[in-house]
Amino acid sequence: MIEGADRLKYIEDYYFFGKLVEIKSMIENGIPVINFGIGSPDLQPPDSAILKIKQAFDDKNHGYQPYKGINELRESFAELYSGFFDVTLDPSTEILPLAGSKEGIMHISLAFLNKGDKVLIPDPGYLTYHATAKIVEAEPVFYDLNEENNYKCPVSELEKMDLSGVKLMWVNYPHMPTGAIVDAEYFKELSEFGERNNILIVNDNAYGLIGNHSPLSILNYKNDYVLELNSLSKSFNIAGWRIGMVGGAEYLIKKILKIKSNFDSGTNYSIQKGAIEAVTHGQKWISNLNDIYNERRKLLNVLISKIGLEPKGNDSGLFVWAKVNDSDKNGEMVCDDLLYQNNIFAVPGQVFGKSGDKYIRFSLCLPKEKIIEAIERF
Repeated sequence: MIEGADRLKYIEDYYFFGKLVEIKSMIENGIPVINFGIGSPDLQPPDSAILKIKQAFDDKNHGYQPYKGINELRESFAELYSGFFDVTLDPSTEILPLAGSKEGIMHISLAFLNKGDKVLIPDPGYLTYHATAKIVEAEPVFYDLNEENNYKCPVSELEKMDLSGVKLMWVNYPHMPTGAIVDAEYFKELSEFGERNNILIVNDNAYGLIGNHSPLSILNYKNDYVLELNSLSKSFNIAGWRIGMVGGAEYLIKKILKIKSNFDSGTNYSIQKGAIEAVTHGQKWISNLNDIYNERRKLLNVLISKIGLEPKGNDSGLFVWAKVNDSDKNGEMVCDDLLYQNNIFAVPGQVFGKSGDKYIRFSLCLPKEKIIEAIERF
């Protein structure tokens, strides 16, 4: 048999890869599982965006696309940042479209990390930060986020850490899985921290417009040490279209483009045209979307209380972070009880790091009727 690369020894299958197979099997066997697991929007994209894709297919433009995306796509991202975040980005040099921000995490890691470089990773945090560090043979260094610090690690605490060898820091606000947000001053402090310590700060802003009344971007404090990832997946219900971006200083974007151009041959033209149309819906679309999620969040909090958990975190993002107050159980135990006794799937907090041991994450990506059905099971 052919031996796998050594790096496979240090990474595991993505958590949802295996768990969703189990859930699918249970449903196929007649078990009525209600899935609060993954944050894949169940709502539809704008109708006009779907129509634009259909029209674009008739343009007979089916060849390879520019690695940087078509001009109009970069311009639409620039307009999105100007309209929602009050950030000015040059679409020709400071924006690089991606096949979703998850791809961007890998591209950034390959562009800036050498074997043995250290990476600051939030705990709890997105699984991909850790997995990607291991794939590129960098060394993960975790910084703790918890209720006591409102899931924000003070820069003064970061300064106390041994930062020798640290090359990059992942930041994720609004935070997944907790929904925590930060203020503009914290982003300013982070950007200055990066410059002071020669560390690239990357904010993953995938949830910036969901449930967030005052969207913020770390690019408000743009310098040579700051990048930001963003995605249209959550904001416009197009997770499967795989459209995202990274923004920042031109010299940083050029380095990422060197990696990206060796990985793909551009995003499908029709998908790009649909994404451009989606972004035009702007403030009214996001407001209506948030009204739906706010209604679901209220119902989900009822469910969480009936289970005996305590809702935590803020109202931003696509999830509700709930605390297990039973001293004899952790999040994984409660999730197993929910799944095998009540046919309800939620994600144990320790999946996102040791700091999540006593927590559970619930997704808002279900119709309110399904949430009501879950409530009725209690």
